[in-house]
Amino acid sequence: MAIVKPFKGLRPPKEIAETLACLPYDVMNSEEAAEMAKGKEESLLHVTRAEIDLPKGTDIHSEEVYEKAVENFKEFQNKGFLKQDEEARFYIYAQTMNGVTQYGIVGCAACQDYEDGIIKKHELTRPDKEEDRMVLTRYVNANIEPVFFSYKAVPEIDEIVQSIVDTEEPEYDFTAEDGFGHHFWPVHDKTMNKRLEELFATKVPYTYVADGHHRTAAAARIGKEYAAKNPNHTGDEDYNYFMAVHFPDNQLQIIDYNRVVKDLNGLTKEEFLERVEEHFEVKNEGKEVYKPSKLHEFSMYIDGEWYSMQAKEGTYDDNDPIKALDVTVLSNYVLDEILGIKDLRTSTRIDFVGGIRGLEELKRRVDSGEMEVAFALHPVSMQQLIDIADTGNIMPPKTTWFEPKLRSGLVIHKL
Repeated sequence: MAIVKPFKGLRPPKEIAETLACLPYDVMNSEEAAEMAKGKEESLLHVTRAEIDLPKGTDIHSEEVYEKAVENFKEFQNKGFLKQDEEARFYIYAQTMNGVTQYGIVGCAACQDYEDGIIKKHELTRPDKEEDRMVLTRYVNANIEPVFFSYKAVPEIDEIVQSIVDTEEPEYDFTAEDGFGHHFWPVHDKTMNKRLEELFATKVPYTYVADGHHRTAAAARIGKEYAAKNPNHTGDEDYNYFMAVHFPDNQLQIIDYNRVVKDLNGLTKEEFLERVEEHFEVKNEGKEVYKPSKLHEFSMYIDGEWYSMQAKEGTYDDNDPIKALDVTVLSNYVLDEILGIKDLRTSTRIDFVGGIRGLEELKRRVDSGEMEVAFALHPVSMQQLIDIADTGNIMPPKTTWFEPKLRSGLVIHKL
């Protein structure tokens, strides 16, 4: 069963929470981070992207950047931008997108649960990206940014969350510049905190990494590293745990993750369409944007027109968690077999577009001449993600896109 514990959060005062909170470090480059933090001395980007306070062009992985992050983190606490809660507690973090709100519980997950497979993953991680987050964690001695977890919904947990949301005003409540709402409640009642911990320990057999595989892997490795260096290690130290926001699976929605390709691998448009028709029922849908409405249906944009593509029997296997994925079908029968793109991780002929940008972005990329053809996919379901994680499989690259992103800085876990 999952270990999820309350903790003493380091948090901003209510009046600066909106300004301090920022997008995760990995959704922007240095120039974008500098622009976002412009005129905001309390933006947490001064810690998560500390290169913005150093000369332009500074290597983001240099010791200079990590030392600046430590300096800024200490300064934030000295200035009262971040204050330590006196008691360990859970926190409720809700996000609103398009009028729909999802409610997560911020608590500390156990590093040992990751080692033991209680925390399940569905993506491969890269050691270099893990190491970057480990270095920052070592320097600041804290989990600065939360990871995004899910679990199979438990009615009693939902009821506790709902009772707090219905009876208490959120401590933080704002709409960010991207239009997404963020709402945050500390759980003050000791009985509720204890009960939530018990419910995770008795009703939640596994948790699932939704977004943040590198930060999760880095946090687990840091836990082992700190334990090895402590001759008096007991297992109860804060470094044995890391901060995660846990959302029930039935409240989450995965957004489509689409593909654009630079060329037709030497084929004419007519030759290419003929090859596609070997494995798909293809229909010209005209110039209006066409969005796939179900699994195993795709849409394609080429030469100013949209086409629907229905995968034929035999191209997928709904009894196999990987072969059932539409990204697998598209990769096997179009990207690889026809277009000659063998490795999605390394090919320079393909790019990926998150569904949050809309299908108009696919059209724009093709109409500009940058790309030759675009493919839109129906989103993966949470059940598909769970099935893949439960069977120990790994999703193909660029399969899931979660939105909204968690804001960093609403609460921090010190080690």
